[in-house]
Amino acid sequence: MSIAAFDAGPPVTLPAVTAAQMAEVDRIMVEDLGIALVQMMENAGRGLAGFTIGRWQPQRVVVLAGPGGNGGGGMVAARHLANRGSDVEVVLSDPVGLTAVPAHQRTILDAMGVPVHDSDALPGPLSELLVGAVVIDALLGYSLDGDPREPAAGLIRAVEAADVSVVALDLPSGLEATSGRIGDPCITADATLTLALPKTGMAAGAAQVGELYVADISVPPSAYEALGISIVSPFRDVGIRRATIAANEVS
Repeated sequence: MSIAAFDAGPPVTLPAVTAAQMAEVDRIMVEDLGIALVQMMENAGRGLAGFTIGRWQPQRVVVLAGPGGNGGGGMVAARHLANRGSDVEVVLSDPVGLTAVPAHQRTILDAMGVPVHDSDALPGPLSELLVGAVVIDALLGYSLDGDPREPAAGLIRAVEAADVSVVALDLPSGLEATSGRIGDPCITADATLTLALPKTGMAAGAAQVGELYVADISVPPSAYEALGISIVSPFRDVGIRRATIAANEVS
């Protein structure tokens, strides 16, 4: 599928964070600053929808969503894509395991009439659902440790076997955020929209990441300063930037 130009300004070089550092940023946001998870999720999903439209102008989108925050961001993107006229369907890898905020996002999609499928109850083979669609990978987030497990692993394999364009949210499912270990299986994305800052493992997993972009989820500088990271916000003019990882972050 052809890829359209997406203007995210000139590339910006950013430091990378480990999974533990990103988890601490999230904790500071929620516990110390009172910025709710649903607010960060909304920012991530809205940015992802805008990026997907700007890059591919898709008529059809299939969102593969996991049970945690990554999947919730994917479902927010599905809502915004549907609102903007795309034909969207969502496949949940673990509907029973949905945590509270992602479960709320599913409730919204159900009320809107956006088709949401359980991975074990699809109307047909996933390969048929993917035909002609841009795929949003929102299955697994930065907490992955080891190889993806079923049923997410089966969804990843189906995407890897299909001739589709893929955008990953935060990082490709199967890629370990800190080490860059490429799991079996692992998504190979055309582009990855990472959240807040790149993850250290993206350097080693560059072939899986594809083109790297970073999205603003409203992290204030004080959250980074608490981790000893000094950064000038790259989002003064736009909420999504093309990104490279600072040389001292590449092993």
